[in-house]
Amino acid sequence: MDTGPKTTLSEQMYLRIRADIVKGVLRPGQPLRLDALKTRYSAGFSPLREALTRLQAERLVTSVPLKGFVVTPVSLDRMWDTIETRILIETRAMRLAMQHGDDAWEAGIVASLHALGKQVTRMAGIATPTDADYLSLETRHHAFHHALIAACRSEWLLDLSEKLSVATERYRFPALVRTKGQRDLQAEHRALADAVIARNADLATALLDTHFRATGEQMAASASDLPPLVAQA
Repeated sequence: MDTGPKTTLSEQMYLRIRADIVKGVLRPGQPLRLDALKTRYSAGFSPLREALTRLQAERLVTSVPLKGFVVTPVSLDRMWDTIETRILIETRAMRLAMQHGDDAWEAGIVASLHALGKQVTRMAGIATPTDADYLSLETRHHAFHHALIAACRSEWLLDLSEKLSVATERYRFPALVRTKGQRDLQAEHRALADAVIARNADLATALLDTHFRATGEQMAASASDLPPLVAQA
């Protein structure tokens, strides 16, 4: 049996629901009833269930006994736990990548940094960037951080890094929208890329640690103005 169209629809539902969770359209703790989702996304139950199962694996949705799925609650404690774990995983992965990385890996870092910079420059010239602009920025930001560790040769580290990146994105997106221009993030990314390509492991891991923690502080500051979105645990 050909399951291609079903898989494609499931992927579409996953991406649409995920984007709505990240943007806060679907709020933390909100029930995700299949009947309502079917109407909202014009999709059948099967692809919606597959999408919700995938989102559950990423901890963006939670299965509640007798109630079905809900958008996973958020809190500053959960956010910092995710950031601390991501630092542990990605600093280890980055050290391994610096040991094993070749010219193609370095080129991937340079290319992803350039693409990220292009979007940063593009948005600097827009008075009011749209959600689509910020989502594009987030996609390129994710690609850059993935490029730094892509040569680590550990499927486990790459998988864990991906899950942790997704988990922090729903905190980071509101902060990006509300704290435009408060940091020179591209300078931070450029310094990080330079240290990684130079194989300066101690400097690179220190820069990554500082970068993630600064982002955490920025997200926490933004969250204080958004009690419905991020509440203290």
